[in-house]
Formats: sequence, C-alpha cells, structure tokens
Amino acid sequence: MATVELTTKNFDEVVGGSDMVLVDFWASWCGPCRQFAPVFDKSSEKHGDIVFGKVDTEAQQELAATFQVRSIPTLMIVRDGVVLYAQPGALPESALEDLIDQARKVDMDEVRKEAEAQQAAAE
Repeated sequence: MATVELTTKNFDEVVGGSDMVLVDFWASWCGPCRQFAPVFDKSSEKHGDIVFGKVDTEAQQELAATFQVRSIPTLMIVRDGVVLYAQPGALPESALEDLIDQARKVDMDEVRKEAEAQQAAAE
C-alpha cells in the first residue's frame, strides 16, 4: 500500500478511521528524513493492513505543533485512536519491523483500562 499524505483536513478521518496507523513527520530538507523514507515506504508495502501516513512538517506546521514534534523525523504509531509510540529518529528496517510487531501485540483492552484509571485518578 502506498503512503498517504496527511494534512489538517484528512488527519482525523484517516487516523481515526483506521485500526493502526504509522505516521512519519518529515521535511524535504531533512537528511535523516530522506534516509528513513525508503525504509518507511518498503514497510508500507509489506503491511497492507496498516495505514502509513506522512506529514510534511513544512506544509503542515499546525499538525506538527499539535503533536509537539520538535525533531524530525518523528515516528508515531496510533492504534484504535491511542498513540502507542511517538519518538524522533530515523529507524533501520529491522527496528521498524520490530516496533510494528510490538504494536500489533499490545492488548488494547488493557491500554483502555489503564487510560480510564489514570483519568479517574486525575478527576
């Protein structure tokens, strides 16, 4: 599956309407971003059940600010509307594949319970 360009107009629809989404925050002038792009694209072809989205931080500054992206590339993994991972840095292919495998294994019922408990404690 090809990567999807994410913008402020389609972000909520794409990310909210998908089981699992990997988001690559990048910019054309960023060397590490250009190194990571082929790894991200290759992975998108392997995992047809996952949405791979790219956010051009130059064109979508509002999105980058919303997610407090301070360094690029930043990879974010969202599953069932919950951000499971958000870290800067270009990953080698093996690390990206391992991360995807870990995200698939997360018990989302447990994550939701934990989030509810934290929310209740904060109230």
